[in-house]
Amino acid sequence: MLKSFKQEYKMLIGILAILFFKLVGDNLLASGMSTVSYVILTGVLFYVVMTAIFSVVRHSDALAIKLGDPMGTLILTLSVVLLEVIMVSSVMLTGDSNPVLARDTMFAVVMAVLNGFVGITLLIGGLKYHTQTYNLDGIKAYLVAIIPLAMLCLVLPNFTSTDAFGNMSLSMTWTLVIASVALYAVFLFVQTRSHTHFFIDSENKDDHEHHGPLQSNLFHTIMLVAYLLVVILLAKSLALPINDGITEMGAPAALGGLIVALIILAPEAVGAIKAAITNQLQRAMNLFFGSVLATIALTVPAVLLISDVMNEPIQLGLAPAEMVLLVATLMMTSVSFSSGRTNSLNGATHLILFFAYIILMFD
Repeated sequence: MLKSFKQEYKMLIGILAILFFKLVGDNLLASGMSTVSYVILTGVLFYVVMTAIFSVVRHSDALAIKLGDPMGTLILTLSVVLLEVIMVSSVMLTGDSNPVLARDTMFAVVMAVLNGFVGITLLIGGLKYHTQTYNLDGIKAYLVAIIPLAMLCLVLPNFTSTDAFGNMSLSMTWTLVIASVALYAVFLFVQTRSHTHFFIDSENKDDHEHHGPLQSNLFHTIMLVAYLLVVILLAKSLALPINDGITEMGAPAALGGLIVALIILAPEAVGAIKAAITNQLQRAMNLFFGSVLATIALTVPAVLLISDVMNEPIQLGLAPAEMVLLVATLMMTSVSFSSGRTNSLNGATHLILFFAYIILMFD
């Protein structure tokens, strides 16, 4: 075990980077540095973050091999989403009041994953294999849970608000909390106990011969969580140059949140694209659809409870144009994954919707 930890020198680099940026680096980025020094410091920060991201994928792959799917992908999904929930919750508790923070974060995740990441994955897989297959029952199980939760949490509040600020009644708040927790609990039971075979594609299995030495489950779990923490903590530091760049370009503030969300979701994206390249589309979709479902099901109860306890305002309902884009995304996803087979056209269509989301953000 000690030898294994010694091989994880990238973790030491990550820890040193966290200490540097939290003690000195963040202040340097916020102060007036020379352009060359600013670019170098940002480049080093980005390199460390990407190194940690690929380490997350490596350890999640190891757990997937040892535990098998869907447990392997579920561990990565829950790790990323739980840290994302903690990040949003901490901002609500310590930062300035931002009633649309949770809503914008969830919407960014849905658009980035179901349109951006899924689109890229299907396009790459389609160009390489022409047609890829997956377990249709598994995707239907995800959509059965995602569609009602997305509509209940991101659309319905617009029509049930008690005031002009989007606040909901106590009964409606608890309805969303209970619905999110209960539906996700039932889904986890189906995924891990009663219908595990829904989330496995027996026709396209990878022998994982490309993977390095495997250690104990405990070791890989510890390192997975540790590298995820490195990504999350440094993502906040990386937000500084991102926000500076957005300010210089005059871009909307929501773009910064999307970029940071993409960085946080990068471990799943990298792992899923790698799986699609090896013709393991089911594993890729387990990561993508699992992250969307977990984001909505876990973020909504957390932020609603914090809002109620701390008396913080919160607004979950999307703007009209965003609601149209959400419905279009859910419809397109249902069509793309209705036959058990996909091709590059599906990927291109999802990317078009993602580009529409980006344009809407700037419009």
